[in-house]
Amino acid sequence: MSELNQSGPFPTVSWIGDASSGFLRMIDQTRLPGECVEIDCLDTAAVWGAIKRLSVRGAPAIGVAAAYGAVVGARGRGTDDPATVRTSLKETSAYLQTSRPTAVNLFWALGRMEEAADAAGDVSGPELVDRLLAEAHAIAEEDRAMCRAIGRHGADLLATGDGVLTHCNAGGLATADYGTALAVIFTAHEQGKGVHVFADETRPLLQGARLTAWELQNRGVPVTLICDNMAAQVMKEGKIQKVVVGADRIAANGDAANKIGTYGVALLARAHGVPFYVAAPSSTFDLSLADGSGIPIEERDPLEITEGFGRRTAPEGVAVYNPAFDVTPAELITGIITERGVVQPVDAETVRALLGDSRATR
Repeated sequence: MSELNQSGPFPTVSWIGDASSGFLRMIDQTRLPGECVEIDCLDTAAVWGAIKRLSVRGAPAIGVAAAYGAVVGARGRGTDDPATVRTSLKETSAYLQTSRPTAVNLFWALGRMEEAADAAGDVSGPELVDRLLAEAHAIAEEDRAMCRAIGRHGADLLATGDGVLTHCNAGGLATADYGTALAVIFTAHEQGKGVHVFADETRPLLQGARLTAWELQNRGVPVTLICDNMAAQVMKEGKIQKVVVGADRIAANGDAANKIGTYGVALLARAHGVPFYVAAPSSTFDLSLADGSGIPIEERDPLEITEGFGRRTAPEGVAVYNPAFDVTPAELITGIITERGVVQPVDAETVRALLGDSRATR
């Protein structure tokens, strides 16, 4: 574990060393904003635990972490025999897929790593691991380029002086570089548009308060933190001109799963005539699902609500329901900002037109 300089851009997820002995390093987001430290994952159990406990979170970042975790796992039984490497990779992939069910990038990245192993052909074990690391690096680099492209497409939708509401965290901490929803804001800020962000705190784990506000301050973007239940009033007062959020899985018709509370924000935006945008890479679309009813919704530990951050705030024994995500219907989404352009209007036809008929993942 090591301290990280908090000023300027930061590497959310990175690989240290070579394929044979390197390891995955990431910011431990559970420690922010009080501490900014990095943790090293030397085996697949550590990667699984980091994803499960939200040390790394955000669909794109989870995908990158899983890809690097696949490299760690593939060499876990040695690299003398390529068949052993392939078997270890498949077992690692199956194991890591159990960490979080909603973020489709997890499954996409692991599937891509298995495809890379299949495509490698007749190579030695060490060469196979080298190729797997090269594929993981490619996934991370593509994610960085994707973030920048989303920022360019999305910034065109923001006007000078806009107040922008965002929910949860879809910034650099949720990706390999620049973010999805926050990429739109960072780009507009760099263009001198003078946008001002209102960040929902995002109960129960306060990703908006702990992470989004921290990131925006870190990059010099004006930000005001509000409680989740203040969003309607802030919209009513005319402080919000756009809403931009991320997504963890998007169905073929444009229904989008994101952190719990996003659906409510979308309803409020519709009631107040505020455009509501989702920013996500094409890898977040799951075209195998016709609509959002098929998106699995993760349920998390009740203690996140009753004893959040170590202090009990509810009576012992009370029943708790703690879904981590909800699904915003496509009809409430003004547009989906991707690295390929903006899906608008949002429906199955426009989604398919932008992504192409052949896309199963990206």
